[in-house]
Amino acid sequence: MKSEELLDLVLNAISERHGEDAEAYDMRGISILADYFVATSATSSRQLHAIANSIIEACHEANFYDYRVEGNHDSEWLLVDLGDVVVNIFSEDARAFYNLEKLWADGKRVEIEED
Repeated sequence: MKSEELLDLVLNAISERHGEDAEAYDMRGISILADYFVATSATSSRQLHAIANSIIEACHEANFYDYRVEGNHDSEWLLVDLGDVVVNIFSEDARAFYNLEKLWADGKRVEIEED
């Protein structure tokens, strides 16, 4: 699956679970780790895990199984590594604290269409 297709899959899954303030950065040619980095916020632990599960379910529906999830049920930050797309799902406080978007400032911010 192409990285652009994975990104669309991720953004749709985030939208379905009402992830807040989703941002995606195109890091092709800048980072050797991934083509796209994505961050979104959740207002509760339940929503945080629902977003991650929605991404995983969408991957399965697309017959994509090459992913890893980091974090546990107590985490305020879950990372879903899809290889070419890395997704960070934060509680609002954790996102403000870590401010990962500053690390991606050299990348091109991807326009995300609102529902």
